[in-house]
Amino acid sequence: MVELQDPDLKIVELAQQGSAKAFDLLVLKYQGRIMALISRFISDRGLVEDVAQESFIKAYRSINTFKGNSLFYTWLYRVAVNTAKNALSYQGRRVPFNDIAVGTDHMEDYHQELHQLDNPESHLISEQLKETLDIALSALPAELQQAFQFREFDGLSYEQIAILMETPIGTVRSRIFRARSYLEISISEMMNT
Repeated sequence: MVELQDPDLKIVELAQQGSAKAFDLLVLKYQGRIMALISRFISDRGLVEDVAQESFIKAYRSINTFKGNSLFYTWLYRVAVNTAKNALSYQGRRVPFNDIAVGTDHMEDYHQELHQLDNPESHLISEQLKETLDIALSALPAELQQAFQFREFDGLSYEQIAILMETPIGTVRSRIFRARSYLEISISEMMNT
C-alpha cells in the first residue's frame, strides 16, 4: 500500500508549534479553494467571505487536533463544509444533502481578490506570503515549476498535465512530488530566518 504524502505536513507542524506565519501560508494557499467551496453552499458574497474567515479561525484554533491521518486540505475541507452548513442552519436555510465535490469553477475569481482584502494588515501579510511563495517557485527547475503550476494553480489532472507536457504520467507525478518537497523545505527555511 502506498502511503500518501501530505505536501503541507511541515508547514502544518510549524503552525502546530505556534508559527502564525506558517498558518498564514496555509491560508494563502487555500483561501481561494475554500471560498470557491463555500460559494457552492452560499450565494451571498459577503457571507461566503465571513464563513471562509470563520473556517480558517476554527482551523487555527484546532490545528493541534490535526493528526495527519488525512491530507491537511481534506481536514480543512471538512472544517469549511461544516462551518458553511452551520451558517446555513443558523440562518434557517436548507443544508445541502451531500457535500459538494471540490472544484475550481470559481477559484479564479476568488484568487484574483486575494490582494484586494479590506484590512491593510491582511493585505500586507498576503503580499509577504505570496512573495515568499513566488521566490520559492522561481528557484524550481522549469519542468518542476511548470508541472506544479499546472496542478496547483490551474487544477489540471495528472493526465491533462502529461498530455500538455508530452511526458508519461509517472514523470508528471514525480515532478510534482519533487516540486512540493522542494517548496516545503525552501518555504520552511525562509520562514525560520
